[in-house]
Amino acid sequence: MNRRQFVQTGSLIVPGMLLIKPNTAFGYQANSAVRHGLLGCGNRGTSVATSFSQNTSAQVVALADIFDDQLAAGKQHFDKVNADLERAPIDQKLMFRGPHAFEQLAGCKDVDLIQISTPPFFHVQHLKAAVESGKHVYCEKPVGIDVRQAKEALEIAKRVKPNQSVDVGFQCRVAPPIAAVAEKIKAGALGKIATASGNYNSPASTEKVHPGAKPDEYRLRNWLWDRALSGDILVEQNIHIIDLCNWMLGARPLKATATGGRNILTHWGDIWDNYQVDYTYPGDIHFSFASTQFGSDGRFDAGLKLFGSSGSAAVPYSGPVQITGAQAWEWQESTSSVPGEGKFAANGAFLDNLKFADRDKDRGFVESITSGPVHNQIAAGVETALSCMLGRMAGYQKREVAWDDVLAHGETYELGFSVEEFG
Repeated sequence: MNRRQFVQTGSLIVPGMLLIKPNTAFGYQANSAVRHGLLGCGNRGTSVATSFSQNTSAQVVALADIFDDQLAAGKQHFDKVNADLERAPIDQKLMFRGPHAFEQLAGCKDVDLIQISTPPFFHVQHLKAAVESGKHVYCEKPVGIDVRQAKEALEIAKRVKPNQSVDVGFQCRVAPPIAAVAEKIKAGALGKIATASGNYNSPASTEKVHPGAKPDEYRLRNWLWDRALSGDILVEQNIHIIDLCNWMLGARPLKATATGGRNILTHWGDIWDNYQVDYTYPGDIHFSFASTQFGSDGRFDAGLKLFGSSGSAAVPYSGPVQITGAQAWEWQESTSSVPGEGKFAANGAFLDNLKFADRDKDRGFVESITSGPVHNQIAAGVETALSCMLGRMAGYQKREVAWDDVLAHGETYELGFSVEEFG
């Protein structure tokens, strides 16, 4: 299979899915603790690792971060989490700080699973080290912020070992109401799908202030505002809705046109605060996506709608998840009845229809480690990341961009400084 075929089929197959006996391949007894190392002790990283601790047999035993204060806060937090679960505190020897902390964590013999929750610019570099170490890996999205990184990730995917499990943080797919409606859509409940629409409207992210921080440190702490570090809002945050569309349609976009810009935000940074993207999928299915990320009113509204010959489907973060038409159906356990009245969660731990998304994602991943079959979700993660880059490039260049244009363009983003200064 060549690289293009690998990218094209990433959302439809998961390479390396093997059923392996835990005692022979993994060395885990049933219900034994998976030793969990957290790389990136920020808001989202802490939230996900806490979910792993509370919902699975995984135990956080090691921490790594580039900054002392985040590492110390992580230890304080997880020592309490471990104490509440009657587990030992984190050994000071398993605390790794600085620009080479990811390599030290990868080389640590006391860790089975590495969770990568660093700024997106570093995801592929850290994924490479973790995969090469032979450890299981849970990597937050996106899998790459530019085409160069995406292509490198595909090469890394080929080197994942048969007994090694790698997941990408698309937890929305396993949220019970979303998984249920997706099953019905894929079974043909909408008939022939003609068009789709999606949105991700969130409040502005808040500034991270640290006394005495120099410009490069300020950039790292406020990476959400930085295009190179985050990939911009379309690649870093809106990616969840675009991933759901790819998944439910069973395809990736062929081309895109887009508009947008930085019309409201005035603080430091170069990310856009709004996007309007029109994607064309196989079968001339059009997906209209709109995104905003500004304001202080706290309003949050995200979701996906699909329209077909036999009915339509609504898949919101909050509000009824339902199908109307010939095969009408509604999820009966939604906690919010009003679409668009969800609450934004900066740590990604949303409620409403996503209440159990992290829990179920974590359980499925740990089960893949202890019992199999193993996962290799890198290619699927790359496909969605490239779908977002397609829309981003169309917006930046103000022209229609095809999938092959993105792959051929080889766009790259440079950090502009060396993390060695934080050694």
